[in-house]
Amino acid sequence: MKPLKGRIALVAGATRGAGRGIATMLGEAGATVYCTGRSVRGRLASGDKRQETIDETAELVTAKGGKGIAIRVDHSVEAEVVALCDRIRGEQGRLDILVNDIWGGEQLVEFGPPFWMQDPKKGQLMLERAIFTHLLTSRYAVPLMVEKNSGLVVEITDGDHFGYRGSLWYDLVKMTVIRLAFGMSRDLRRTNVTALAVTPGFLRSEEMLDAFGVTEATWRDGTKVDKDFISSESPSFVGRAVAALAADPDVKAKAGRVFSSWDLAREYGFTDLDGSQPHWAEYFERTYGTPYNVAKDTAYTAWLNSPIDVVRPNWPTW
Repeated sequence: MKPLKGRIALVAGATRGAGRGIATMLGEAGATVYCTGRSVRGRLASGDKRQETIDETAELVTAKGGKGIAIRVDHSVEAEVVALCDRIRGEQGRLDILVNDIWGGEQLVEFGPPFWMQDPKKGQLMLERAIFTHLLTSRYAVPLMVEKNSGLVVEITDGDHFGYRGSLWYDLVKMTVIRLAFGMSRDLRRTNVTALAVTPGFLRSEEMLDAFGVTEATWRDGTKVDKDFISSESPSFVGRAVAALAADPDVKAKAGRVFSSWDLAREYGFTDLDGSQPHWAEYFERTYGTPYNVAKDTAYTAWLNSPIDVVRPNWPTW
């Protein structure tokens, strides 16, 4: 069964990580998925640091049973976003699902030093790449939904709580993305367009797998580096979370809130690709003896500042 057959989706930031996982799982559910980002074959936005491209993502979408369409877009450039939305309007006449997963902060986050010792230029660029791009994309994509009085906007964040995320600029970005979903939901409240936020757990992105020296097939070996990796999830897990939300006829009831992949898995009954159903919050509380989502989560901060920080500056990558 393909519950999203005939539906049109845009995953902004689909090059790798959660974006790729979401795009491919929307394809698995039958959707046509526009996969955007800055890395295409022969023109990698990250130079030689990462080899993933939106072309590969689109091919994976098609292989899963959907239709993948790759379009290079810099979502910080208004003209490129306008051209993208005009193309979707011209080719499809509608847009049913928008996923804002634009990030681009892998090399900008500074975990460890307090904010007064961090580079403000990196922080400013992070805000531009991971917040302004979401606003700009929604500004021009959401009208396609409002015209049909139907659609789902998903903001991808890190965490479903108010606890500190280990770095002021990073924390500000991820909390702001949640607020974007809430704010959009208020403006959309008299329509049938729903805006909400979704977080993955400990994500086994391509970059994380490389950092741990494992592959998706051998990911459990990563527990030799970090025991918490046993509760990690593949990008397809959060992808199935978004697909489940998009297929839910009552998703409007969730407007303006933030949801985790692990809670949505329990609600909708989906699993990760290996059949598991990781629950990051339960694992965290069991391991560290404190709730994952408490306001004063000292254990979470200690976890972020643990010796594994030699790897975690590149985590998470969505």
